[in-house]
Amino acid sequence: MIMNTTLPTIVIRGAGDLATGVALRLYRAGLRNIVMLETLAPLAVRRTVAFSECIKHDTMTVEGVTAVCIDSANDTANAWAAGDIPVLVDPEATTLPDLQPEIVVDAIIAKRNLGTDMSMAPLVIGLGPGFVAGKDVHVVIETMRGHHLGRVITDGPAKPNTGIPGTIAGYSIERVCWAETSGIFTTAFNIGDTIGKGEELGRVDNTPVLAKVDGVIRGLLRNGTPVKNHTKLGDVDPRGTGSYCNLASDKAMAIGGGVLEAICNHIFMKRLL
Repeated sequence: MIMNTTLPTIVIRGAGDLATGVALRLYRAGLRNIVMLETLAPLAVRRTVAFSECIKHDTMTVEGVTAVCIDSANDTANAWAAGDIPVLVDPEATTLPDLQPEIVVDAIIAKRNLGTDMSMAPLVIGLGPGFVAGKDVHVVIETMRGHHLGRVITDGPAKPNTGIPGTIAGYSIERVCWAETSGIFTTAFNIGDTIGKGEELGRVDNTPVLAKVDGVIRGLLRNGTPVKNHTKLGDVDPRGTGSYCNLASDKAMAIGGGVLEAICNHIFMKRLL
């Protein structure tokens, strides 16, 4: 089943926008034996740059790279041969024994460890809070915006989750909309639309969700999505540049660079032994 190649098999848990940025960095660097594992109903807000969208649409192309939804681990080689990134519905990572990865990257971004450990592969990488390098993963990548974003941590944890989004164009918590109750999220907007401060982005059942800043809607859950209280619903970019909606973010690419650094170190150190 696994392609006969010297390239390592890399499993990425999660296929949201940050996981997609990681996959893009690895793919473009030539590390193309990638398999991504997702849930059946992903809640990615930045859907235009998330490979998780192929769960609904069968395929998803981001910045010229295509991901395809596959039915089983046996289909990975065909996807690789076509130059695509296969995505499996496998949130519990039960297919790891079949995939036999050299590297596992936990890019779920749950802000806590949902079951990833160092026994999963010779190199296990965790993104952001919830992981401790040297304890449950080999390496942690810093995900908090700022001076240390994308840094490779080989001993200890990433910075703790603050619950406050990173600042863009002077705005932080104002640019993100969350559900204030559980229910069905409905919206008449699409990603790429402009919205004004105070304008109704949508509703959770009968509760209005208002934009807190002027800008372009960079991320938005699909109309009709069931949500829980405090689910992230949308992301308004105050920079107002529509083209950013179709590009992986600077944060995603920086984190991807950290993952690439850790993987290259693993590969080259192994050759020296």
